[in-house]
Amino acid sequence: MNINKELNLSKKIIYDITRFTTLDYKDNLSCIVWFISCNMRCQYCYNSNIVLSKDGNYEIKDLFTFLEKRVGLLDAVVLSGGEATMHNLEPICKKIKAMGFKIKLDTNGLNTKLIKTLIDENYIDYIALDFKATKEKFQDITKTNQYNKFLDTLEFLIEKNFDFEVRTTLHEELLDENDINKIVDTLISKGYKNSLYIQNFLNVENFANLKESKKVLNKDLLSKNLNIIWRN
Repeated sequence: MNINKELNLSKKIIYDITRFTTLDYKDNLSCIVWFISCNMRCQYCYNSNIVLSKDGNYEIKDLFTFLEKRVGLLDAVVLSGGEATMHNLEPICKKIKAMGFKIKLDTNGLNTKLIKTLIDENYIDYIALDFKATKEKFQDITKTNQYNKFLDTLEFLIEKNFDFEVRTTLHEELLDENDINKIVDTLISKGYKNSLYIQNFLNVENFANLKESKKVLNKDLLSKNLNIIWRN
């Protein structure tokens, strides 16, 4: 494979590289690649510096140079952001897989076409899919009207029986018990049988200047029809 013919190695689309983590891809020693830009503006997002970046801090060739030194030391590479699927991931993933690493993709699911291609080519091994909000609140929270594109990806992953998880970020002034239950109902109706991971809002600088919610979610009111796992 001639990576130079498929990709501009000097393109600066990487904001940062977390060199080691045991938390982001279960049972795998991984690094995280943070890609610039995003097609959402989630109100609780605290990575505005990454999302709004026009130029990254690292070139693609810097990633490959780093990974060459980690062969045999790391198990996997996590592609995150921002939104990684805004970029030409095919040649990047092809190269990473050729080096012997597993790949996990963190995504909001809007680029169904690319996700399908990456899976069909066996370039990725695991996906963390963000379920941002119910259909009714999706545009208000994400500032996009592309809920159906997210659903397309969810349905594809379920139909494909691909190894993935669904996760939701919770700020109680944006989502309440009823919203979480609607998300659970949607997942069940589509045939999702794995766990729903809920991660709590982090009280740091964000797009909407949200502070820690004064409301407290009543977990006793949440649906028992799907296993819910709480993070952080």
